[in-house]
Amino acid sequence: MLATLIGGVGNHAGAWRRPNSRVEEKYDLQLFADLVGRAEAAKLHAVFLADGLRLETDTLRSQPFAGLEPVTLLSALAAVTSRIGLIGSISTTFSEPYTVARQLASLDHISNGRAGWNLVTSAWGEENYGRALPPHDERYERGAEFAEVLFALFDSWDADAITLDRAAGVYADPAKVRTIDHVGKHFDVRGPLNVARPPQGRPVVAQAGSSEIGQDVAARFADVVFTTGRTTDEAGVQFYRSLKERVAATGRDPGSVKILPGVSPIIGHTEAEAKAVEKELNGFIDLVSGRAKLSRQLAGVELDDLELDEPVPLERLPRESEVQGRRSRFGVYRALVEDGWTLRRLIQWEVASAGHHVPVGSSEQIADLLLRRFEAGAADGFVLLPSYVPEGFTLLTDEVVPILQERGAFQTEYAHGTLRGNLGIGPVA
Repeated sequence: MLATLIGGVGNHAGAWRRPNSRVEEKYDLQLFADLVGRAEAAKLHAVFLADGLRLETDTLRSQPFAGLEPVTLLSALAAVTSRIGLIGSISTTFSEPYTVARQLASLDHISNGRAGWNLVTSAWGEENYGRALPPHDERYERGAEFAEVLFALFDSWDADAITLDRAAGVYADPAKVRTIDHVGKHFDVRGPLNVARPPQGRPVVAQAGSSEIGQDVAARFADVVFTTGRTTDEAGVQFYRSLKERVAATGRDPGSVKILPGVSPIIGHTEAEAKAVEKELNGFIDLVSGRAKLSRQLAGVELDDLELDEPVPLERLPRESEVQGRRSRFGVYRALVEDGWTLRRLIQWEVASAGHHVPVGSSEQIADLLLRRFEAGAADGFVLLPSYVPEGFTLLTDEVVPILQERGAFQTEYAHGTLRGNLGIGPVA
């Protein structure tokens, strides 16, 4: 499986400064329509849209801030696409399940069965919602109950509840629409949903947390797991096997859950060209903003007193289990600190990757890397985060993907009309 995550200007924080970046169109539907249209032409399974719930003012000067609200944008993109899946991030901490169920069911109807939801619990944004950010494990507990309510709401309508019997004057059979009467720790929801059952039965569920409790939630509810992963080392393979075992332990088919590490390649027509682009992008890094971004990834640890070319002292960092924000992402960075990375190198990697693997090379080299990681048993596919747009994205869709298709490693046509069908996981009865 191949998907892409697009934010409009590229995953590298300096990409907007390239002359052809189209940053002026960051809030223009045409930019996203062009990118998603190109992804659909390449037969990618889905497009992801991330979300943010606050404005990071300490990086506002040097890079574009959060993009458009995902469900709104995906609904517009549904009208200009026909086959690609549309997956948006929605917070379970700062949303209500009945509202989200209506949004997702509506998107699934509008797109004829191509909607997906990326379950995220949020690590910040509390200042805009009048509530404190709950502890890490409590957020995932709420997220699990949130998913339970959503599933029950989607199931509150039978697939054949709408009868459309004009002669008898019967639009829908009330016996096939039920309340859910959910009363839990976090939510009281009577139901039923006031949008008919989605075409897919329920939209595809993705999940992006890789902490222990995040993996447990993914094993219970997710169809797709969007995770980080820098290399094809044993840790990546171990994560893949561990999560598949957790899925099996819930009674679900491990093959029905697709594990997709994020990869943010810097691509050129040749390796030398790719390295030149990497050098150009890194030359655009604002180290002040980069230091602030890195501090957030390191659980808010202050870094202002450190010299750029000295290692970050490991003793400054909490243990991964103590982090209440983005715990699994923190673990990735903590491992780099353990490896002795300097502050400058950590900033460069954060600005370039946001925690994902950033290979640099020609289209052929990137295709080779993806295939090796897949064959090593570390992934069922990948979420591709183009480092720069539009040229880097074009190289992904027009060169990397065709190489994989020529090798028989990726689809050349969509097999089904729905996202669930194209992922091989089938509809929900």
